[in-house]
Amino acid sequence: MKTVITAARLWNGGEFISDPLIEIEDGKISWLGAISEREVPSNAVHHDYRGATLSPAFFDVHIHGAAGHDVMEATPQSLSAVSHFLATRGTGSFLATTVTAPLDATLRSLEGIAGLIEKSAPQEWPGAQPLGIHLEGPFLSHAKRGVHPPEHLLAPEIATFDRMWQASSGHIRLMTLAPELPGAADLAAHATALGVRVSVGHSNATAAETAHTIAAGATSATHTFNAMRALNHREPGILGAVLSTDPLYAELICDGIHVDPSLVKVWWRAKGQDRGILITDGMAATGMPEGEYLLGGFPVQVANGKATANGVLAGSVLTLDRAVANFMAYTDAPIEAVLPLVTSNPAGMTGFPQASNPLSAGAAATFVVLDRSGKLLHSISNGKVLQPA
Repeated sequence: MKTVITAARLWNGGEFISDPLIEIEDGKISWLGAISEREVPSNAVHHDYRGATLSPAFFDVHIHGAAGHDVMEATPQSLSAVSHFLATRGTGSFLATTVTAPLDATLRSLEGIAGLIEKSAPQEWPGAQPLGIHLEGPFLSHAKRGVHPPEHLLAPEIATFDRMWQASSGHIRLMTLAPELPGAADLAAHATALGVRVSVGHSNATAAETAHTIAAGATSATHTFNAMRALNHREPGILGAVLSTDPLYAELICDGIHVDPSLVKVWWRAKGQDRGILITDGMAATGMPEGEYLLGGFPVQVANGKATANGVLAGSVLTLDRAVANFMAYTDAPIEAVLPLVTSNPAGMTGFPQASNPLSAGAAATFVVLDRSGKLLHSISNGKVLQPA
């Protein structure tokens, strides 16, 4: 059965198509153009989204879990559950993000996640596709570790990283690193040479220490403002370096909890639509009732929309579609300026262009339908129209 989607406009990575019509067959786009160029087939299932915008699906480069599962479980059941839930919220691709844990446990998780990535073709995932791994920890600052267990933090040694790289079969694509740690710049250069993107974060670094690691190859910053040395007018620190280094990408958790809306505006003015990346830092409780869940191997309590461990923020229950709507509300930015923050920017930073390819005939029918305020109306995942979960 053929499915037809019509809407007010389609944002396709920089340009708009007015009054678009998309025909879908066997999970792929069979035709895309303007309504004026094509009649809706009489035998098609027609979804008409008047006033709405179509866009490529989102890419989350920092997510630990959802739907009651943590990616470090590294089982087909856990990643499939995460994959399906993310698709219902508009995410088409993600980086499975680890958390600091005993080295042996991390190695097992990396090996398991890598095996699942390699064994499954894109169309075999029930929703969002894991494109790689984000290694958040263990090379983090004790002073700004957040909820990462201090007993499992490690010095940034190349030999230790190489064990992780081998366990992941080369699927580590992003690594968070505290610039002030001895050996951080050397590890940044080593990882960069392997194609890993280094993200500065969980750090008490000075501006000079941060600049040194950026010069060694770091390309992004992990959840800007959170787990970072506070800004000081005489020592800007890592935060000052992140906000003032124009080529550096920077993540942001836009849930109204991690960062005050007034500082979301500051971040927006500093990084703009070319270098800003919205993330969720979502954990297993995302999409679930409030209660206790695991992040990696330790318990997290979720109440009133906030995830904490011993009173410290421990990831979030945010979804990227809500991040988009929040961001538009906080900044008054138009939807075409915000969509790159969840599509082309994360794809450009990680080097996964397929995560934000423009919609076209022959491509997978995976995209989102958003209203004027950025609210998700429906997700289309490999041709299936999904209700937001």
